[in-house]
Amino acid sequence: MIQDIPKNKKIILFDGVCNLCDSVVQKVIKADHKDQFRFTSLDSDKGKEILNYIGVDRSQIDSIVLYEPGIAYYIKSQAAFKIASHLGGWYSLLSPFSIFPKTLTDHLYDFIAKNRYKWYGKKDSCMIPDKSITSKFF
Repeated sequence: MIQDIPKNKKIILFDGVCNLCDSVVQKVIKADHKDQFRFTSLDSDKGKEILNYIGVDRSQIDSIVLYEPGIAYYIKSQAAFKIASHLGGWYSLLSPFSIFPKTLTDHLYDFIAKNRYKWYGKKDSCMIPDKSITSKFF
């Protein structure tokens, strides 16, 4: 149920079978020194529940959503920029790109998302996290 989502964590919903998305999730986990993020696949029961709760149609989203419980949610390029800003460090160098019109940054994002399986490949099933990071997934 949506009530069991930690209110003090930012939830990243991602494409669980995409190699690029998996790589990004691994990078976020390594860079998340403040333990701010939790992760779930867009197609998991919890992912579907969150999307339903925030009113996002799964057929319109094909790779990333950032949900900050009780605050807001972000999709596509805006989610990527927001995640980068929360991570800080060199990731914050991506923040200035958020000043460009959302239509432009989402167009670039959509182009990458559309080609991600062709460029990076696809898994048969969602990643199973190892024991050291299991607590970051639900």
